[in-house]
Amino acid sequence: MTFGAAASGAAQEPIPDPTPPPAAGAPAEAVRELALAEAILRALERNEGILIERVAADSAASAVTGAEGAYDPVLGLETGWRHLGVPVNSAFSGAPQGELAPTDEVFEAGGSVVQRLPTGGVVALRGATGRTETDGAFGLLSPAYDSQLGVELRQPLLRDRGIDAARLGIRVARADRDRSLASLAREVVDTVGEVERAYWSLVAARREIGVREDAVGLAAEQLEQTGLRIEGGAAPETEIAQPRSELERRRGELLAARERLARAESALKLLILGDAEDDLWSARLEATDAAAVEPVAVDVRAAMAEALDSRPELASLEAFVGRRRAEAAFARDRVQPALDLVVSYDRFGLAGSRNRAATGIPGLPTGVPGELEGNLGSSLEQLVDGEFDDARIGLVFEVPIGNRAARANAEIAENARRQAELELDRARKQVRAEVLDAAAAVEAAAARVEAARAEREAAEVQLAAERERYAAGLSTNFLVLTRQNDLASARLAVIEASTDYLIARSELARATGALLAERRIELDETDAPPAAPASVGQQRGEES
Repeated sequence: MTFGAAASGAAQEPIPDPTPPPAAGAPAEAVRELALAEAILRALERNEGILIERVAADSAASAVTGAEGAYDPVLGLETGWRHLGVPVNSAFSGAPQGELAPTDEVFEAGGSVVQRLPTGGVVALRGATGRTETDGAFGLLSPAYDSQLGVELRQPLLRDRGIDAARLGIRVARADRDRSLASLAREVVDTVGEVERAYWSLVAARREIGVREDAVGLAAEQLEQTGLRIEGGAAPETEIAQPRSELERRRGELLAARERLARAESALKLLILGDAEDDLWSARLEATDAAAVEPVAVDVRAAMAEALDSRPELASLEAFVGRRRAEAAFARDRVQPALDLVVSYDRFGLAGSRNRAATGIPGLPTGVPGELEGNLGSSLEQLVDGEFDDARIGLVFEVPIGNRAARANAEIAENARRQAELELDRARKQVRAEVLDAAAAVEAAAARVEAARAEREAAEVQLAAERERYAAGLSTNFLVLTRQNDLASARLAVIEASTDYLIARSELARATGALLAERRIELDETDAPPAAPASVGQQRGEES
């Protein structure tokens, strides 16, 4: 489209096209349509912060399993052979003639199973057997087979009864796991919120381009009409300066808007793309979602209640308070003296063959009682009969005099517990304030949307009237261009207010802890990434 610069025959020049043509031979720019749900899914799958928190959560879950391993039964087995020849400082050594000491050859085997109890006690089942050969004169049996089977229970009555190191370890590990899962949830929430802000910013930047292009088109049209009026002698040649200047200014604004669009695309790509996705890094993203702006009332009281119940930050602090409480309870328990009840019962067996080297002591019997004659099986049968046993019950008391270390540790742990509870109280107040701010932002943004829409409608009417006046020769370039700028500003205000409203709604969902639930994103304790949202805002129909 061209026009004559002046009636005097000045050289004509074309109206500059605001969209520069592509370079010769340049490849066509790839366009990739992107829905918000897909953007969120990509971010959840690729965000390094989420992957780091997921690994930390897996480690914390393994730590719980490890802490619970304190209650795994412990099996102990031992066996050995022993050759014993120790000189005895006694006239009754029993050594063979010409020897300084008797010689014993012993083979022993034993086993035990130890089980820690949830009450803080320990129960142990133990058994042992052995075979002994001796050339001592005082040994009745050689070989002799001895056996033992018994059980022992040690139950704390004061210290370690309510909590001990094992139970503390489990409670601490579980608290750390809950904190890690809360940190993972917070990272997911932050990521979803960032993606939504970046996505709606991209939508707004793309819509701004449309407004700027329309403004450039209106300026070019006004420049053309002015040129026609100059050709017809209805306006002086100098009248062309103002629309031309305005056209160049709007072209500059369009270029700046395109730069903002490129930056918005880069910000979104940074959140949703991996390092190896070269095709998408170089493609132009075309956002396909445009959620309708329908202002709704916010129930602040219900929003606060939901936030206090759902915010991952509070869940993390509550888990930390639980850990501090467990540590304080354990430290207080250390102040008490130790009083343990010990109950045990053992049975014994002994059998064998007469010791051929035995000579006995004059006046004492040297024969082997019939009950002791036999082999290992005979010894084990005596365990079943229970003829030889040992039953014991007792109390073991222990207390450090003064116990200053335990008392100091208890005071320190109690202070740490109180600090954690105060931190939780402060965080709950902060959450309440965030909900209030987010609700106010939603309401303000909704009001701005309504005001901006009304302003845009008024600007459209004013521009149409001014253009009619200009066509009738009753207006000027200045007034028409001013009305065009007013309309562009009003349309941009609608875009800005709508975007702020969408972001404010997202922030309100984050502040109330409902963002993941509203987006239908589920977290679990497996290695899988968070489940993707089914859909997020599919309503079409942009407005500017």
